[in-house]
Amino acid sequence: MSAPDETLSDAHLTTSHTMSKVPLVTGYFWAIKILTTGMGEAASDWLVKLGGVVAVGLTFVVLAGSLVLQLKVNRYMVWVYWFAVVMISVFGTMAADIPHRLGVSLWATSSAYLLAVVAIFTVWHRLEGTLSFSAIDTRRRETFYWLAVLATFALGTAVGDLTARTWGLGYLEAGIIFVVLIAMPAVARRWMRLGAVAAFWIAYVLTRPLGASFADWMGSRRGGLGIGAGLVALLWTVAIVVLICYLAFARKDSGSAEGGAVEPASAVA
Repeated sequence: MSAPDETLSDAHLTTSHTMSKVPLVTGYFWAIKILTTGMGEAASDWLVKLGGVVAVGLTFVVLAGSLVLQLKVNRYMVWVYWFAVVMISVFGTMAADIPHRLGVSLWATSSAYLLAVVAIFTVWHRLEGTLSFSAIDTRRRETFYWLAVLATFALGTAVGDLTARTWGLGYLEAGIIFVVLIAMPAVARRWMRLGAVAAFWIAYVLTRPLGASFADWMGSRRGGLGIGAGLVALLWTVAIVVLICYLAFARKDSGSAEGGAVEPASAVA
């Protein structure tokens, strides 16, 4: 899957990041990504409980607006990019949770979203010859990227719930398991020659159940901290805003940051 990406030259990577509307992948990227997953899980639970179908509809409208804005800007803008990710996190949770509440099994939703992720990656790679995060430098690649992000969020939500609920492990235990699992791509990258792009996307998918499991544990009154989904969403949102403010000031995740472009999985490896 990642063979074409391994041959990308340094010049191409630098050009991609100059033109790209996605951030450099650093520790800050992974920290905010995990925070958005937990925030999205808690916010979705709180909004659906508060507003039901109306909340879902409004969330979809805001999501659509955030993606239109992201597609219209001509460069990476930290607030625009991460707002789109946050909205996908919230709606992606709804997309996985609502079918289950209507009686669809978590096995079925997990399988369906896994097939969706595979289909998106297959078509994306067939048309573009690369799935590299550092090569998202055209409108079509960006469109495939956001489709993949939405599908991976929904997949991660379903798998996280499957692990914690259907398998009966509990949210904290599931979260700990995913902490271990998210280290596996780095191990495989370093010692088993797993491709950089494959390592990146595996880790990307695993951030969702990792963050969501800990958010559910914090909010749950059964075996958790019991502070409620609304407060969990607020606390994780504050953490996200603090990190984004820092990045907006320090520019640690833009192509102009010292050190230039970075192959995405370098932060995983």
